[in-house]
Amino acid sequence: MLKPLRAVARQFDKWIGWNRVGIALSITIIAVAAIALYRMLHDIDLKEVMRAVRMTPLRDLLLAGLFVAAGYFTLTFYDLFALRTIGWNTIPYRVAALAGFTSYSIGHNVGASVFTGAAVRYRVYSVWGLTAIDVAKICFVAGLTFWLGNATVLGLGIAYDPNAASAIDQLPVWLNRTLAAGILLVLAIYVGWVWLAPRQIGRSNWQVTLPGGPLTLLQILIGIIDLGCCALAMFVLMPSEPHIPFVTLAVIFVMATLLGFASTSPGGLGVFDAAMFIGLWQFDKEDLLAGLLLFRMFYYVLPFAVTLAVLGVRELWLDVRELAPHDQDTAVADQKSIALETPCQGSETKDQSAAFGDRKQASSDR
Repeated sequence: MLKPLRAVARQFDKWIGWNRVGIALSITIIAVAAIALYRMLHDIDLKEVMRAVRMTPLRDLLLAGLFVAAGYFTLTFYDLFALRTIGWNTIPYRVAALAGFTSYSIGHNVGASVFTGAAVRYRVYSVWGLTAIDVAKICFVAGLTFWLGNATVLGLGIAYDPNAASAIDQLPVWLNRTLAAGILLVLAIYVGWVWLAPRQIGRSNWQVTLPGGPLTLLQILIGIIDLGCCALAMFVLMPSEPHIPFVTLAVIFVMATLLGFASTSPGGLGVFDAAMFIGLWQFDKEDLLAGLLLFRMFYYVLPFAVTLAVLGVRELWLDVRELAPHDQDTAVADQKSIALETPCQGSETKDQSAAFGDRKQASSDR
């Protein structure tokens, strides 16, 4: 199954190059988003935006914070699942939680999460003996969890409400429903493929055994819960009027998130927001912008601040821990050197006394 796909991928990379396609896609998405945002927001009233922010009920703010916290808690299981998949069963959950939370928080805000998240993970896991190859495997399995969850939510959501997708991609309803069926079919084929027998990808030290059927379903469940919590946080921050179903918002939210991810811009800045404005055209622009700003504060700014504080304290603790044994060893070495020197000095004194006694005896004999 994979051999024909690998052959096509090699030929495509040889003649065109995946890097060029990725760069061109990112530039195109960002350019289109910038134009769309300018057209929609050039006449916005900032005073109304701030009024809408201040008028947001405290209950909605607390619920949004709770859902965001639940989402980040779910993200920690991305890493825990990946660690168990590649055979690192000795790494405790607290380490996986630290790596998962900090890597995703920094990746969400800095952008290029494939590289920034991997760098943070390596800093955390290298203390426990994991190599760069191990971290690369963790990133792969965690990314697989992310995409499986997104594919499931997107496929089921578009199949249920294809009009929500049409608001963003401007495709006919029947075509979006067909695409949803295709996504679910590919997902079902993949689950069946890994269910029948153990599947491995990669070569040599880079080889990874894919999770089997039941574990793949667990992967999908983790991804769905993560996306569901994020979408619920956005849902409670939305303007109360006009009311839209949660599934509609979830489809638009996931599509906007994927577009932001594809742009590689920090936090999908501009791209995610433009997609939300396009998909939720029926809302007042000032009220919707207020909800998006609050969501960014809860999901991006606050976790990023917490991450910087946590990593700073951790680095300080590691430095102190490295210095403490060194000072202790130095003190022990000094004590040993003193202990070794004392007998030598005593022996030297005894030798001098013996020599003096011999000289005295010789004088008396004379």
